[in-house]
Amino acid sequence: MNAAKHIAKKSASLAVWTAQFVVSLKSERRASVYTIRNYAATLEHFDRFLTDHIGAPPNLKALERLEPRDFRGFLAWRRAEGLQPQTLKLELSALKSFFAFLRRRADIDNDAITTLRGPKTKARLPRPVSVADAKAIIDAAENAEETTGGASWQSARDAALFTLLYGAGLRISEALSLKWGEAPFTETLRVRGKGEKIRAVPIMKIVAEAVENYRALCPYGTQADEPLFFSARGKPLSAAGVQRTLRALRQGLDLPETATPHALRHSFATHLLAAGGDLRAIQELLGHTSLAATQRYTKIEVTDLLNVYNKAHPLAK
Repeated sequence: MNAAKHIAKKSASLAVWTAQFVVSLKSERRASVYTIRNYAATLEHFDRFLTDHIGAPPNLKALERLEPRDFRGFLAWRRAEGLQPQTLKLELSALKSFFAFLRRRADIDNDAITTLRGPKTKARLPRPVSVADAKAIIDAAENAEETTGGASWQSARDAALFTLLYGAGLRISEALSLKWGEAPFTETLRVRGKGEKIRAVPIMKIVAEAVENYRALCPYGTQADEPLFFSARGKPLSAAGVQRTLRALRQGLDLPETATPHALRHSFATHLLAAGGDLRAIQELLGHTSLAATQRYTKIEVTDLLNVYNKAHPLAK
């Protein structure tokens, strides 16, 4: 690299490198939309903080000179804005990924960030709903047109979607990425999960029937590459739209705020484990890379058993 190019590279702004980092997340790491959005947002906040902190928009040379106290200052600034420890930990992870990218692409080596540890966070267990509540959510979705006056195909859609989340353990993003041509479902469904990893998920008859009932009523969907789940206006159904629907249903059913679309996936795993399901098999079904992620569900089962024990045993009273 000649001297002029080297100087230009070192002078490039944080915003320029952020844009390149986002491209690498998409093309090389195949990161999820959620990860890309959050990492980009973290770097925007970091840019804003550093501009005020050092008195000028940061460039590569400024990033290379940052010390641990600068990164701690950023985290303290974000904490003052109301961020919780878990979110601060995620933001630190985003910064570490960004500086690892700079090490590879810009040949800068800032060891300061590698010395930082995220704030301690209390392990959060998944919060599943009960078997009865999962069924109640599906039933309420199926009969929603009677109480809300919505279209019957939308009720069928919501029932199919919630049946799929609970019956197959899909993430909401995985369910919404399915295409019209992937149905009708057979005994297994190939799902593209995090990191573009493909896994085969068994599909129960009741799940396949719910999806076919929706497809028969849906006024949209003619091409194989169109989305499986449509909004009322014929656009791809969004995760926010699904969350709003379930929020309305849980209010009608008097369920807690933890009854979310993702809770149905948690319920899938928890109820399989409670019925004697093999932990490694459940790991494969969920698409977890690490068994440790799946083992969280064993802690739920133990917690439930302890609650029953403490309520029932004479010595616990």
